[in-house]
Amino acid sequence: MKLAYYPGCSLDGSGVEYGLSVKRMAELLNVELCEIDDWNCCGATSAHNTDKLLSLALPARNLAKAEKMGMDTLAPCAACYNRFRHTEHTVRHDSEMRSKVEKAIDMEYQAANETLSVLDLLTSKVGTDNIRSQVVKPLQGMKAACYYGCLLVRPKEITGFDDEENPHTMDDIMQALGAETIDWSHKTECCGASLATSRPDVGGKMIYEILRNASEAGAECIVTACPLCMMNLDMRQAGTEKKFNTKFNIPVYYVTELLAIACGDSPQTVGTHRHFVEAVKYLENLSTAAASPAETVREEAKTENGESDEALQKKINALTIGFQKNPAKMAARLIAEEEKAAILVEIVSSDEKKLAKLASLMATDNDKAAKAAQAYVAAEIKKRG
Repeated sequence: MKLAYYPGCSLDGSGVEYGLSVKRMAELLNVELCEIDDWNCCGATSAHNTDKLLSLALPARNLAKAEKMGMDTLAPCAACYNRFRHTEHTVRHDSEMRSKVEKAIDMEYQAANETLSVLDLLTSKVGTDNIRSQVVKPLQGMKAACYYGCLLVRPKEITGFDDEENPHTMDDIMQALGAETIDWSHKTECCGASLATSRPDVGGKMIYEILRNASEAGAECIVTACPLCMMNLDMRQAGTEKKFNTKFNIPVYYVTELLAIACGDSPQTVGTHRHFVEAVKYLENLSTAAASPAETVREEAKTENGESDEALQKKINALTIGFQKNPAKMAARLIAEEEKAAILVEIVSSDEKKLAKLASLMATDNDKAAKAAQAYVAAEIKKRG
């Protein structure tokens, strides 16, 4: 897969770790990035706050160049991505404005191709199954709050690749890497963007609320795909702690950093050691050496009945595939009550660890598997109130 690559102003500067890890992500997943020649700033907030034509012409110049290359464009920065998608939408639906834009950039531009975010690329083009197959150091034990911010998925008619209120693509990616993602209310709340500089009394409170909410929801780290969100939550975290007399100490990562690390890179390779909040130690402390649920049960079963690892693993693999292809049928084998079986389907569809545990138990003791399934459902019903 080839994509025109737009690094924007941040990925070689304040978001250098993002730039490093995006390139490593592409190499690991066989995506060829062809940097747009002589690209210019997208205008970000400044342009669309001052002049409508300028706000469209700046992104359009880059997009017209990508169009000549015959490629879709990857714009990792959330702000750049949003401005590019807005320009594409306007050019496609407003012929008069398209003519003005083409005149301003002195190039023909039809908006025939599309701009992808990192999340859209990884979920819709690469696929989480493909990502999962590349993982060699799963992020087991990680409890992550996936933070989308306000620009990646909004407005829906402009971005359109995920739910604008409860997005899931970053969660899907993190789960494919072996992490646990938490449910929390602030995943699409604004971090304040540049208000942290121009109006720290407003921006600082917005940063605090995101960090507080993630911490109270049980997150041990925050994952993002935006250089400005990273700057606010990472670089400004110490100042926020001081202002609000609290302590978070929550490491913040780019999703591309964690993908590269889970696929075998060291944190130093993708710049994780550069973060303001210490972020390498948390990764080192993850229980990566701990056995997965399937491995734990496999060892227990081997002790009990002497079945070979190979034969047992074949059973587990077959049951896992069964859950993935027909979860309703597999759930019915464990729970007779239709309503509870439907809840179990929801659980195993969103929690790979529980799916692995059930598949492992079913391979050795179906009664134990049924008890575990009932326990999962009971806990879910209690959580729902």
